[in-house]
Amino acid sequence: MTRSNLILASIVFAVVPWAAFAATGQYSISAEQVAASVNKMGVQIAPRQVTILADVVATTPSPVLQVRSLERLDADRFMARLVCANSSDCVPFMVSIQVDQNGAAQLASISSQKSPQGQPALGAGPQSGPESIVIRSGAPAMLQLEGDHVQIRIPVICLQSGAAGQTIRATDKDHRRIYAAQVVGNGMLRGRL
Repeated sequence: MTRSNLILASIVFAVVPWAAFAATGQYSISAEQVAASVNKMGVQIAPRQVTILADVVATTPSPVLQVRSLERLDADRFMARLVCANSSDCVPFMVSIQVDQNGAAQLASISSQKSPQGQPALGAGPQSGPESIVIRSGAPAMLQLEGDHVQIRIPVICLQSGAAGQTIRATDKDHRRIYAAQVVGNGMLRGRL
């Protein structure tokens, strides 16, 4: 390699951010992908109507997303829980969907449908009564990890709803680790190192 090629290679490596090399195997899930999965349910929304509540990454560039549950927040907003069809592609995550009156009626109809087994049609699964839930899936929380002679607090995102005393799953902001943690109260979780 000539001296000028070596200098050029050094400049290129100095200019290209290391993040481009460090993020191999992680692909951001976009509002476009979420909107496409909602559109498959028969409710037409645009990506601008989707707010992803936390950075979500997948191990593949185009994971198949499925809406697992819908919860009405107010007249024109819904909270949706999405999962990757292949659970190893991403962790479950929450989005907010802003819709018009027609879209709200369609989403409300879909969220209230039941499967033949009596479960919610979207596969939300069994949940505790709403009055006992103190922390919701998708909500930010503080996780206090305790070990011998050490105590660490880290911000997390809850992957499940739970009542005080229940054990739920939570993930760090980068979605790299999943923790099993006990719900202590509103916004507080406790776990062991």
